[in-house]
Amino acid sequence: MPDAVKHGFARRDRLTKTDEFSSVFGFRKAIRGQWLMLHYQPRSPQCRQIREQSGPEAARLGLVVGKKLLKRAVDRNRLKRVVRENFRLRRLQLPAYDLVVRLAVKGVPLHDAELATEINALFDRLAVRHRRQLEIAAQTVEQQVAATSRDLP
Repeated sequence: MPDAVKHGFARRDRLTKTDEFSSVFGFRKAIRGQWLMLHYQPRSPQCRQIREQSGPEAARLGLVVGKKLLKRAVDRNRLKRVVRENFRLRRLQLPAYDLVVRLAVKGVPLHDAELATEINALFDRLAVRHRRQLEIAAQTVEQQVAATSRDLP
């Protein structure tokens, strides 16, 4: 049973408010896959209450699957179930971002394995982008330190 607690998908792990979704969409960073689109935004350090509940390193997930692209409710629910399951299993490995997954095109294959491969590829690409940003930030700090040390007498 400890595994269920470790890999749970509690309310604090979800985006639930319209403002949270709007904030992620407004950040305008996204990764597009063949069928899905992953919008992301780094977790805000000012959001103390949320951080205390879910920890500083926790990613959160929101899902948007409209009727326009998937007509049948059973298909929409299956897609959401597969995305949630893969997020739940990988949440602790993901950077501390607010994520919104949405359907990018009509006619998504409804095979769980294909959807799981797609969402995991998007999560991998997000992790690569995050690492790249950290490397750039570290290089910038090193350059600033080097410039400051040259200026000292």
